[in-house]
Amino acid sequence: MRSINLVPWREMRRREQNRKLLTVSIGAWLVMGIAVFYAHWYYTERIEGQTVRNNFLKTEIAKVNAQIKEIQHIRERKQALIERMEVIAQLQQDRSQIVHLFDDLVHKLPKGVYVTGLNKRGKRVTLTGFAQSNARISALMRDLDSSDWFGNPDLAVINVTPRGGARISKFTLRVNQTVKKKKPAAADEQTEGDTVDSGGAG
Repeated sequence: MRSINLVPWREMRRREQNRKLLTVSIGAWLVMGIAVFYAHWYYTERIEGQTVRNNFLKTEIAKVNAQIKEIQHIRERKQALIERMEVIAQLQQDRSQIVHLFDDLVHKLPKGVYVTGLNKRGKRVTLTGFAQSNARISALMRDLDSSDWFGNPDLAVINVTPRGGARISKFTLRVNQTVKKKKPAAADEQTEGDTVDSGGAG
């Protein structure tokens, strides 16, 4: 029988298998590298896009905050102007009322009562002076309580001291400044009705 040498054939088969294995390995590494590169590129693009959006949001938020501060500043200026207008209106009102205040005080003073000092803080008026008797001070308090410009008189201090052979009462009186009272509408209508009736009767 003839002898057949299979050594070269086996060696060639082994080389072929190694070549195919190397080719498959190289292909797998290439696919893996491409996948990794694509994943890296994809997420890098996503991160950069989100960073751009975040920066845009930060810029817009800064603009809104600046606008909010400007609006708050405008509101503060508006409130300050309103307060100034209220103060001016109150001063104008007080200027007209102070004339009525002094005029009414002069007419409400009974004989024998003398005011030596007047101090006004807000709506609170403090009167100091002396009277010939306590009864005249009581009369002053009644007159002030019935006034259109004063109300709620409160006698804080009263001292009886001799002066010029007589005894006088020094007093400190606190009273509230009030707004002039208005006549009720019913009373005005009744007055007009009476006038019309009177004219008809004549």
